[in-house]
Amino acid sequence: MATDVSRPLAELNEEERNAAYDRLQGRLPTVWRSMRLNEPGESVVVVPSVSLDRVTAKAGAINQAMEERYLFLLLLLRQPRLRMVYVTSGPIDPAIVEYYLALLPGVIPSHARARLSLVSVGDLTPRPLTEKLLERPRLLADIADLIPDRGRSHLVPYTTTTIERDLALELGIPMYGADPRHFALGTKTGCRRLFDEAGVDYPAGFEDLRSIDEIVDSLAELRARRPGVEQAMVKLNEGVAGAGNALVDLAGLPATGSAAERSELEGRVRIMELEGKAVTHDLYFAKFAERAGIVEERITGDEVLSPSVQLRVTPLGEVEVLSTHDQVLGGPTGQSYLGCTFPADPAYAGTITEQARAVGARLAELGVLGRFAIDFVVVRKGARWESFAIEVNLRKGGTTHPFLTLQFLTNGRYDSQTALFTTPAGREKHLVATDHLEDPSLRGLRVNDLFDVVARTGLHFDPASQTGVVFHMISSVTEAGRVGMTAVGDTAAKAQECYDRAERILLSEARSAATPRSLP
Repeated sequence: MATDVSRPLAELNEEERNAAYDRLQGRLPTVWRSMRLNEPGESVVVVPSVSLDRVTAKAGAINQAMEERYLFLLLLLRQPRLRMVYVTSGPIDPAIVEYYLALLPGVIPSHARARLSLVSVGDLTPRPLTEKLLERPRLLADIADLIPDRGRSHLVPYTTTTIERDLALELGIPMYGADPRHFALGTKTGCRRLFDEAGVDYPAGFEDLRSIDEIVDSLAELRARRPGVEQAMVKLNEGVAGAGNALVDLAGLPATGSAAERSELEGRVRIMELEGKAVTHDLYFAKFAERAGIVEERITGDEVLSPSVQLRVTPLGEVEVLSTHDQVLGGPTGQSYLGCTFPADPAYAGTITEQARAVGARLAELGVLGRFAIDFVVVRKGARWESFAIEVNLRKGGTTHPFLTLQFLTNGRYDSQTALFTTPAGREKHLVATDHLEDPSLRGLRVNDLFDVVARTGLHFDPASQTGVVFHMISSVTEAGRVGMTAVGDTAAKAQECYDRAERILLSEARSAATPRSLP
């Protein structure tokens, strides 16, 4: 488990760890250039650790399912010499692994399976997977031994915090992802400053706030600057999937600058509507004081949508636009991520792409590496669309796995000029995806029951037509009554039809299976 220094990681301070990490990352351009050349020794280590600061921790079952959400990466094994090490907290059901390998186009599943090493920590506690690995040196040594050539390998994490940096050092392989020293750029405060530097529009507001008093002061100033504003968002710097957001009602307040305004505003803040279902106001304000956050105007209009743009900065410094999506949101204030459709509506896809490209260029200038997404709010006023950048996710997100699943299965590409995704044969492809097909009746289905339903009803992805459904987060179906899926069709309407049919069939089968039987 060598680093670029002769001492154990525990003996290195932050400065020394960063220096060792810089030396290690210097190998990444060479690794990148050698990828997909079908040469021996190439490998990838996947550690889908959810190392995020959450307002509340998730249950172990969902943590495991989130780690399995990236099993679509097994489709990389279509490269005949690639070896993969995939690490999870708990063991993956062999039927789930077989399901993904059966999707591989033009590959013998048993050959791919022989090149796949599955590593389970055996620890389902709701902590980051990377944290569990770092406290088990023997297991780290076992993983390192599975890497055939460190000069042709790299680490693929979900998030890139300092513990993922440390994991890369322990394994002696570079990491494809944003340097943890760029973490602040992905916070709500950092995003707003980044948008300003890139010259793109973003909502009126204030950043780097830490107290209720500062929230109230900011809301008062917002009302003064934006007369008539009726709603504002309060957001934790590190909120995930909308769970750190809250909605403040500003309608019907005393006049701006009046003696009664401040006390009324404070009253509204203390009862603001929290997006996180299991979050109390006391917990929210404590987290706000600890991690800081922002206040910004809630954008309103005739129609308001939430698209996103995926980009990446390669180890060679190239900025590439990968895709656009329309996000499907829900929850108490409509801020929770539930799923997406792809591609985004051409009416505004070009506009948000150009704005995202400007932000991506600025991130590249700052030395950011890897895949990231930029979220927008677009609002229609009459026939005209306006767009506002609201967030940068310097990690893989909810739109990553549906898009890459489609790309790996079809070998297609997204054209940012036409806002269309086409296969090499020139066929358009569209998708509808969710991580949140949830119903208590789904707990009555085991993994093999789910696959039985898929096979019997023709929901399975068809490689000939390149349409159908690919499921993910499969292990949570029994424990949490939840599963994810990506429905692929030749048009947006066909993809939605495929999605609706899959949802209808799966829930019908689950509810039927949950019907009590008569006693024998």
